[in-house]
Amino acid sequence: MSVATGSKLVFVAGQVAWDAEGRTIGEGDLAAQGERCYLNVGTALSGAGGSFDDVAKPTAHVVDWTPDKMPSLLDGISRASAKLGVTPVPPATLTGVAALSAPGHLVEIEATAILD
Repeated sequence: MSVATGSKLVFVAGQVAWDAEGRTIGEGDLAAQGERCYLNVGTALSGAGGSFDDVAKPTAHVVDWTPDKMPSLLDGISRASAKLGVTPVPPATLTGVAALSAPGHLVEIEATAILD
């Protein structure tokens, strides 16, 4: 559970593993893509005057999800969380999907944040 306070609700649309030039990062690597997605959520929130610390709930959508992918996804999220200084990682929702918006994307992460 996550209890958030503040007056500004921010919805970050799904972030994929693109760099600033629109190139896919971590082709075929769920951990690398999960890490980049979290970092991209952090970048988006900084544009709204916040940070990943303000996230109340992230949602991950993973292509062709099976439980054996969990360690790889968590590895990427843990690396990003360490870089972002997020401890603990907020509770999240995970869904399996058939495909995402572009070929090669393995995960997309969206977030709801609360800012003061």
